[in-house]
Amino acid sequence: MSLIDKIKDKTSFVAIIGLGYVGLPMAVTVARKGFNVLGIDVSKRCVDAVNAGQNYIGDVDDAELKELVEKEMIKATTDYSEIKDADVVMIAVPTPLDKFQQPDSSYIEKSIESMKDYIKEGALIVLESTTYPGTTREIIAPAFKEKFEIGKSIFIAFSPERVDPGNLQYKTHNTPKVVGGMTEKCNEISKVFYENVLDAEVYLVSSPDIAEMEKIYENTFRNINIALANEMTILCDRMGINIWEVINAAKTKPYGFMAFYPGPGVGGHCIPIDPFYLTWKAREFNYHTRLIELAGEINVAMPEFVVNKALKLLNKKGKALSQSKVLLLGAAYKKDIEDMRESPIMEVILELEEMNADFDYHDPFVPEFHNELNDKKYKSVGLENISEYDIVIIITDHTTVNYQEIADKAQLILDTRNATKEISADNIVLL
Repeated sequence: MSLIDKIKDKTSFVAIIGLGYVGLPMAVTVARKGFNVLGIDVSKRCVDAVNAGQNYIGDVDDAELKELVEKEMIKATTDYSEIKDADVVMIAVPTPLDKFQQPDSSYIEKSIESMKDYIKEGALIVLESTTYPGTTREIIAPAFKEKFEIGKSIFIAFSPERVDPGNLQYKTHNTPKVVGGMTEKCNEISKVFYENVLDAEVYLVSSPDIAEMEKIYENTFRNINIALANEMTILCDRMGINIWEVINAAKTKPYGFMAFYPGPGVGGHCIPIDPFYLTWKAREFNYHTRLIELAGEINVAMPEFVVNKALKLLNKKGKALSQSKVLLLGAAYKKDIEDMRESPIMEVILELEEMNADFDYHDPFVPEFHNELNDKKYKSVGLENISEYDIVIIITDHTTVNYQEIADKAQLILDTRNATKEISADNIVLL
């Protein structure tokens, strides 16, 4: 029986390497369509949690995961040898930047090294981890060329993840999928697979390189436009103009404009990281990505801008930041989720500590967190003593927070997210 036939009748066995923000939602999506799924992760904690039906990813439904595990549609392991029967292998491991802002492909390389001796003939291998253009050809394909003929005895493709934590409309199962295979046959099989596991369009491109570049283009587009909003905010601050009112007016135009908003910094795995994959790769072709790097500089500088604005606001009241109590409201990188990856609060904290400020944070979704930038742990405090803080800085605009109550009790508020847009109060200052 061909792999296409096995996919269509749901007898193909699917393995997913990496059970994080991309891998676990995909495992549930695939299993929900009737496929048996094996999850592989180096973290025994994650593996044990999955096997116990315990969810740890916000976009996964707790009850659905538990039900699929109980039905033995999903199981997890740290043992790569169990991949030997897999017809489809999806790789969804982290691709961070190193301290030199260069792509760290070690997780992909280790996954390939661990799995390559167990891959059976005729399997489909799809890389979903966001990475630089050329990764599939340069890292994935060479590992299997000696043993298999790509496009005939093994099939390789790249299909970038599109995960937006907390998005209530688009989840893994209903977000359109881009796929770029090494050969036409790789594309054909990949398309059949994704069409049988997703409730969304599967869009084929002619190569993995195009699919890899497409993903980076998506996030670079957002990064640059957020940088524009942030730079306009800095200028509007000096001119005494309300940037939020400017943007709201601009978005009344029904064509040629898309609203992006300023904030205390850019968080999440994709937007602050992915563009630098391209910046690094561009050097190989003697090209300097000036616009991308400038956007990165602007966005990286926002935490410092926020703290400096708080300092000036306190100075106007005759208070030094070093002698003030500060409450950071919200810690996650975006509203209504627990995701702390690259959250702006981490840089804001460094700025506050450098100025010897006394601060706390509150986040209903993040009871505690570890700041990797200074290797310290922090715990969320309650909101019962709001009036004791000299300034409240809204970092994340969680919808579960009662901002009217905050405004009624706080001495001073610096709102970096326009969370208080429905409130009229003299103690609120917008970014």
